[in-house]
Amino acid sequence: MKRYSKGSIAFLAAVLPLMTASAWAAGDHNHSDASGTVEAPLDIVRAADDLPAPIGIRSARTVKVNLDTVEVTGRLADGTAYHYWTFGAKVPGPFVRVRVGDTVEVTLTNAADSSEKHSVDFHAATAPGGGHFATEAAAGESKSFAFAATKPGLYVYHCAVPEAAEHIANGMYGLILVEPEEPLPAVDREFYVVQGEVYTHETFGTEGLAAFDPARMHGEDAEYYVFNGAAGALAEDPLEAKVGETIRIYFGVGGPNKTASFHVIGEIFDRVYQLGSLTSPPLTDVQTISVPPGGSAIVDLELEEPGDFTLVDHALARASRGLVGKLVVRE
Repeated sequence: MKRYSKGSIAFLAAVLPLMTASAWAAGDHNHSDASGTVEAPLDIVRAADDLPAPIGIRSARTVKVNLDTVEVTGRLADGTAYHYWTFGAKVPGPFVRVRVGDTVEVTLTNAADSSEKHSVDFHAATAPGGGHFATEAAAGESKSFAFAATKPGLYVYHCAVPEAAEHIANGMYGLILVEPEEPLPAVDREFYVVQGEVYTHETFGTEGLAAFDPARMHGEDAEYYVFNGAAGALAEDPLEAKVGETIRIYFGVGGPNKTASFHVIGEIFDRVYQLGSLTSPPLTDVQTISVPPGGSAIVDLELEEPGDFTLVDHALARASRGLVGKLVVRE
């Protein structure tokens, strides 16, 4: 499979293979379930605007978080499917939003047809394993734990069943925001973007069902790089806003291996809450941010010009492996 080597990221955004239901149906790519019924792979992409509204000022309370771990075959790229392990059949998992001082009660339910045990480790929790030991559940089981959200910030959560890196590479990661007592400055729109890697035996764009390659994962040799689960997902379903609006992107890296250099071509981050910290002063006027695997950042932008702005990891070779998104700004 030829890999793109064009110099223009705009060109990459236009030609990067994007999975659609019609593209899948056009070829001989369907798979069968146990009953022999032919099904197309699921859309596992978490929309960038799929997150709850800000909490604001309120007293502390108990927040219940229910996570269902589901293994599904989803669209990875145009004509390519992959067997994902997920929180809620989407990648990333749901955006969890609480306030400092809240008690967070987590219940994880592992689907009855899962092939693996699954769990959840919340980086926002100060508890052994971040909750992993309490929530490790076999197929058909539900497990629970609770933690106090004592530290404001943006934190990663992920499955931690050994081998944790495999569970993460297969899609089991997400973000939890612990809002501070004093709310963040208001913005017009918020978005949820998480970067990950997929390790397959097959080369990029090979049609059919791609298989996980543990040797490549251990060698940190990803075949696909993704925003929100699939190649080019946020170019096909872009972030949308208007001129004059302010936006906030909650950005995380599931990994499991690679550090991101998050950049929006043609924009400058007005404020950056580095490494997800909300108790440190934000940086201002930043071009590119480094976010480690298992890390996060919050970026604010004021949109002054209309047009299409490209989201990338500025390790730009990754764009040709699927790591391209788009911010569409209209008058």
